Amino acid sequence: MNINSQRAIDRYAGVPICALLSLVNRVLSNEPDGTPPKNILVILLSEMGSLVLAHPMFMRLKQQYPEAEIHVLMFAKNREVLDLLGVVPRENVLTLDDSSLKGLIGDSLKAIRTMRKIKIDAVIDCELFARISSIFSYLSGASLRVGFHRHTQEGLYRGSFINRPVMYNPYRHLTQQFLTLASALESTTNPVAKMLPIPYTGKTPVLEFSREELEEVDKELHNFFPAIKDKKLVLIYPSGGILPIRAWPLKSYFQLSMTLLDEGCAVGVIGMKGDREIAQAVVDHCQSPACINLAGYTRTVRHLLAVFHRASLLVTNDGGPGQFAALTPQLPTIIFFGPETPLLYKSLGDNAYCFHRPLPCSPCLTAYNHRTSPCDGDNQCLKQITVEQVLAKAYEMLSAPEKNTTDRKHA
Repeated sequence: MNINSQRAIDRYAGVPICALLSLVNRVLSNEPDGTPPKNILVILLSEMGSLVLAHPMFMRLKQQYPEAEIHVLMFAKNREVLDLLGVVPRENVLTLDDSSLKGLIGDSLKAIRTMRKIKIDAVIDCELFARISSIFSYLSGASLRVGFHRHTQEGLYRGSFINRPVMYNPYRHLTQQFLTLASALESTTNPVAKMLPIPYTGKTPVLEFSREELEEVDKELHNFFPAIKDKKLVLIYPSGGILPIRAWPLKSYFQLSMTLLDEGCAVGVIGMKGDREIAQAVVDHCQSPACINLAGYTRTVRHLLAVFHRASLLVTNDGGPGQFAALTPQLPTIIFFGPETPLLYKSLGDNAYCFHRPLPCSPCLTAYNHRTSPCDGDNQCLKQITVEQVLAKAYEMLSAPEKNTTDRKHA
């Protein structure tokens, strides 16, 4: 299903279902008994990049409840990222197929039966006002239900059965808000989670690859694209994914790629299989064997991260690749924000730089409008980021001393 179909179902089916469950909860309320939870469910249906931002929350839950089993409900298409992070056992992951309404309904019924069988004690709904996740939180059978709540705000109704309602704060990074959700499990303040959560001091995990695996990825890449073998590789992600309004203008990517090629770099255009057309547009414009179409080339997220090890720089629109770069050994990354803000979604990596033009209408994609922008497509917040500005930062990052000390980067 496309995102507009999901929004329509969430609105027109979600609101009456939430109202019905709220009525049921008034009659058959099951309040928590105060004992530490033994089975905690985390609902995370967002894009894959949000899983990286949620890593500190998972670590905090494991510290806070070492005896508890942590389970996750998520879309099947995002599962690989969670498995790579290794924060919960594979058998504790429940997945939903959102490619069709029939598949979603079938998997939803199966997930509800499984949650009831597991006997979930507490659920943390990490979604920003989606009704489907709120419905799952109630039907899980958990007596302790944490989630974002509108309080007195108009609209965004998700029922009244969330018994640990957390105020959504659009001025705090999403990672911090996830930590607040975890702390809400034991909060007794009004509103819930009034106190700052204990700062998380851990690091985003760097996924480990054997030297042999990385060398094999390099060999395969260079066999397919021999022109890039002895060049610094700059990866670009020009697609906006499911939200095209997030994309820096394609003509700007054209100019950026041409200049980098003239400077002796290779340019690889990454993306999903559905992004091959936009990637090929960059390749066709540049007309250089050192500009290559990698959209759909990487078979898995792990394969993509292995290719990241070969790269010297990533330039990307806001989306998954910018978050995934934090899982690699300091790949320098430039990320474009406009319809959304780095205040909320900045990468957890230490080597990421965000371009953002905070125009009066930016950010326009928010939790309060279900990420539906009123923009007519003329995304000035991104168009006003010039190629010259990006090139200056790119040169600075490319000339910085390599933090990856292995000698296989240009093997």
